[in-house]
Amino acid sequence: MSIEGIIVATLIVGVTGLIIGLLLGLAGEKFKVEVDEKELQIRDLLPGNNCGGCGFAGCDALAKAIAAGEAPTNACPVAGAEQAKLISDVMGVENEEKEKQVAFVKCAGTCDKTNVKYNYYGIADCKKVALIPGKGDKTCSYGCMGYGSCIKACSFDAIHVVNGIAVVDKEKCVACGKCIKECPNNLIEFVPYKSEYRVRCNSKDKGKEVKLACKAGCIGCMICVKNCEDDAISVVDNIAHIDYNKCTNCGKCAEKCPVKVIV
Repeated sequence: MSIEGIIVATLIVGVTGLIIGLLLGLAGEKFKVEVDEKELQIRDLLPGNNCGGCGFAGCDALAKAIAAGEAPTNACPVAGAEQAKLISDVMGVENEEKEKQVAFVKCAGTCDKTNVKYNYYGIADCKKVALIPGKGDKTCSYGCMGYGSCIKACSFDAIHVVNGIAVVDKEKCVACGKCIKECPNNLIEFVPYKSEYRVRCNSKDKGKEVKLACKAGCIGCMICVKNCEDDAISVVDNIAHIDYNKCTNCGKCAEKCPVKVIV
């Protein structure tokens, strides 16, 4: 190939590249998506678990919502108080401290305390077992079935089945709420991390039926109510309920409970 041919080819390639570059630059300007700098900063402060505990599809969606003022700066249950404060600083708003919550399983029906009506052999999944008449092999149909659907739902290794019932490790729990949504018996609820006394029962049966099913069930005797000086405990649907806004952790309810279901 002659020198002239090489020069012409080089010029053609160069001009073509220049034209393509200009076209790409114009297209980029025309179709570029504006990105909120605050949104990017907030996303960097979120943990990236994408657990959905905040109520949004994931950390990207939450960051966008916070930046737009559509979600509070402490909406992420995993991030913690320190990260929430940093997010508040990014948004230029006052940080609202939120009391730490943890999941709690309202059942004390361990293998040695609950009665069994038959032997179950099948898929170890609470939602599937819940479709069987009687909801599993335990006599109490309100309690923990112990097949571990909540364990599969937890991304933080914070819940395990111990002696037939699910137990939450409150040091690992981040209150994402996945276990609550997974439990077919609605056994799991959020309680304050600092709460010292909790009712480990979910049965709505009356005392006689409860005793026939489990040695550790609430019999609705009202003794806890009579001994609470702070009006922090009540019995509704035959089960004791603690109002954590009133509870002072005095322990009198647990001390007087005849079945020791308040722990």
